[in-house]
Amino acid sequence: MRLHAIVEDLETATAAVEGGATVIQLRLKDRSTDDVVRRGRGFRGLPATFVVNDDVEAAIRLGADGVHLGRADQGAERALEEGLLLGLSASSVEEAQAAEARGAAYVGAGPVWATPSKTDADAPIGLYGLHAICVAVAVPVVAIGGVDLSNAADCIRAGSAGVAVIRAARDTRALIEALDDAAR
Repeated sequence: MRLHAIVEDLETATAAVEGGATVIQLRLKDRSTDDVVRRGRGFRGLPATFVVNDDVEAAIRLGADGVHLGRADQGAERALEEGLLLGLSASSVEEAQAAEARGAAYVGAGPVWATPSKTDADAPIGLYGLHAICVAVAVPVVAIGGVDLSNAADCIRAGSAGVAVIRAARDTRALIEALDDAAR
């Protein structure tokens, strides 16, 4: 759970894992399940937990370890029935507690800061909001939204088990060092 690299291609995923990413999340917005499956071939062979974003059927067909669903996404029950690791998004304590009650193995909390990667994101929750979510649930919390080398360690200090990055996915080695420093 320490470092989720959210990627669109195998090349970036491979670089992220080589740098220390522990989870690779394939995120292909507005793509068909068949396209996600086609583009997701090869991810299963990486030495990291493999998660598919928003598409339970694609996760099943790819033999992924899990699926991450946004608050409005359907399929949590099917994911659990299929034995997939289930990650659910939350931007408040109440949403995080509801995600845990639905069977989430982890909660993706955020956005912690403003992010250009998701134009329809909620208002940033900041480190205070992240901390509140971390202490409200028993499952691991992964901080997302505007996380980069300059602030990843702050998320760990606020209580998150890990961080998720999109723009910084190719700089995972430096991120791992920052996270390790925060844990000391």
